[in-house]
Amino acid sequence: MLGVASDAFFVQLADDRFRATRHTEGPWNEGAQHGGPPAALLGRAIEAASGQPDWVTARVAVDILGPIPVAELTVRAEIVRPGRSVELIEAELSAGDRVAARARGWRIRTIADPAAASDVQAAPALPAESHSVPWPGGYIAAVEWRFAEGGFDQLGAATVWTRARFPLVAGEPMSPLQRVLLVADSGNGASSALPLADFWFINPELTVHLYRLPETDWICLQARTTVSPQGVGLAESALYDRHGAIGRGAQALLVGPRPSATE
Repeated sequence: MLGVASDAFFVQLADDRFRATRHTEGPWNEGAQHGGPPAALLGRAIEAASGQPDWVTARVAVDILGPIPVAELTVRAEIVRPGRSVELIEAELSAGDRVAARARGWRIRTIADPAAASDVQAAPALPAESHSVPWPGGYIAAVEWRFAEGGFDQLGAATVWTRARFPLVAGEPMSPLQRVLLVADSGNGASSALPLADFWFINPELTVHLYRLPETDWICLQARTTVSPQGVGLAESALYDRHGAIGRGAQALLVGPRPSATE
């Protein structure tokens, strides 16, 4: 059975068990998830395991170890480096007896001192609703996309505003970190250096740095993809909420021609 019917990306079955819904399915392989929902679920586990709920998760590094099925998953997390100012938490996502993804999150204590703040770069303008991209189903249809620059079918850099149409887990609101991780994996895809019809792009990892958590539902990715002649690429995204910059995301890319492109 491919997912379950729900107005959420995941349905919680037990403390550490979840069933993915059809909203997690990626556009490339039927029955396999897009990287965004599992990354956000790992981020949720990192936050839940933290001994300091008011701290900021300043970096999350997700390693994708194989295809993540639209199926039942187990997610666990533990603090591996406790501290008074920083803590490191590791989370693991399994499908059956196979570990499909791991994440490590550094959380940093906060201070109440506005004098320590830097100027925040202004956010790009949010396009009108008429710029929304229609999509038939799966993850892309479960997120609202408004391109200010570029598009899924255009080469080059892209600036796109995103907003989740559903909660990450049924029955609970999404945290700011979860909102970012849900869409940060889309820098590769929103921007492209080669035609998607002729080349595939696989990212085995996602790294997100945040110096400020988003305060709005809308998250913007200002993305650019670079590919070397050796078929190794890098997708980089400046991340914003409606109030300004919040951090950056990056993905290492494995790039190659589709079979039809070499025939």
